[in-house]
Amino acid sequence: MDLTVVSYVIYLLISVSLTVWVARTLSRNGRIFLADVLHGDEKLADAVNHLLVVGFYLVNLGFVALYLQDDTTIDNARGVFEALSTKLGVVLLVLGVMHLGNVYALNKFRRRGIMEREQNPPVPPQDFTGGQGPWAAPTGA
Repeated sequence: MDLTVVSYVIYLLISVSLTVWVARTLSRNGRIFLADVLHGDEKLADAVNHLLVVGFYLVNLGFVALYLQDDTTIDNARGVFEALSTKLGVVLLVLGVMHLGNVYALNKFRRRGIMEREQNPPVPPQDFTGGQGPWAAPTGA
């Protein structure tokens, strides 16, 4: 078997495994943030969480597939390791950026929800002025 094909198989196995692991971690822990943001609506939190995970899979697995092709020919074991380290390093960086982006977005949603809950309603009217003041219509004449 050609060493280039071997490096492709190893790259796909490791990349897909890492993508699944990060997606599951985000799903499990991100659900707590979503439930808080959505004021305890568990069904909506689960639905949004599932949609975010599907999007995460699509973006990352699409990137892994696009980044699979390599124009260099691998002739020895050293070449396999060098090709894998480059490809997996880039995939790990992309996964890390996606993870940080998800955490940032969830935290931003959560902060917005906390601010909405802590916001005081406007002050209700204290008293009726009874038509007095400079803007009132003149009375009698």
